[in-house]
Amino acid sequence: MEKEFVFGHQNPDTDAIGTAIAFSYLQNKLGYNTEAVALGEPNDETAYALKKFGFKAPRVIKEAAPEVKAVMLVDHNEPQQSVSDIDKVKVTHVVDHHRIMNFNTADPLYYRAEPMGCTSTIVWKMFNENKVEIPEKLAGLMLSAIISDTLLLKSPTTTDDDKKAVEALAKIAGVDYKEYGLAMLKAGTNISDKSEEELIDLDAKSFELNGHNVRVAQINVVDLPEALERKDAFLKAMEASSKDNNYDMFMLLITNILDSDSEALVVGSDETKALFEKAFDKKLSDSEVKLPGVVSRKKQVVPPLTDAFNA
Repeated sequence: MEKEFVFGHQNPDTDAIGTAIAFSYLQNKLGYNTEAVALGEPNDETAYALKKFGFKAPRVIKEAAPEVKAVMLVDHNEPQQSVSDIDKVKVTHVVDHHRIMNFNTADPLYYRAEPMGCTSTIVWKMFNENKVEIPEKLAGLMLSAIISDTLLLKSPTTTDDDKKAVEALAKIAGVDYKEYGLAMLKAGTNISDKSEEELIDLDAKSFELNGHNVRVAQINVVDLPEALERKDAFLKAMEASSKDNNYDMFMLLITNILDSDSEALVVGSDETKALFEKAFDKKLSDSEVKLPGVVSRKKQVVPPLTDAFNA
């Protein structure tokens, strides 16, 4: 059987990398020939989880077609978030927990999308359904993905299935998920050694909203005021990135993981800024706005922006 790549989205987070590794393992157990790869280097949080459970980071690819004819996608489906030559390979499987947008294939495929807090929760279900045992270390990595995506089960995206998966995986991995989870999340909040240009690209996704190219980035911190001391530098980096990449709007969500509050910085035209204000029913003050309780890009940011841009 010819090899297929399994990978998550660009600017990968712990779900994108951890779930690619887990789904590749499962598919290989089910008779496929797959390799988990990544579309970028792991961030600090993901690197912490990989090291904790004894995994090497998957190799990074820029293109898929030179090596494989078919791929499996996890944690994304939108082509602008995928490998650069996604149009040159066949997508045979998708496992995701996001909206479905701009996605089509020439052939039938396996597609599983569920409104879970994390793709790893869906893959955990698939292990159970196929009666495949989850190794201890892999359970730890899958647990890490769910903790990351749900902010230790505090995100509004969290479901009962996510909670069940966390408890089951923590038991297999032999860890206290609350203690480990907080340590892992904190490992991803050190922003002092990174430039603004790096930070706005670490966890960023592009969305096509009614003809507008919108970029939404997110940074997790434990000290929001300290992060906002770099506001002017963030805005400058966002303006430059928007110019280089033709973004009509760039939103940076800075989230305090300890109290689940966020502040947003926004650059764009008067039109897109007005649409942003309409989406959240709040006025920007010097390109900044408080968004208390907003922690999920998928559930609390993209849907209101989509509604506002499509109105």
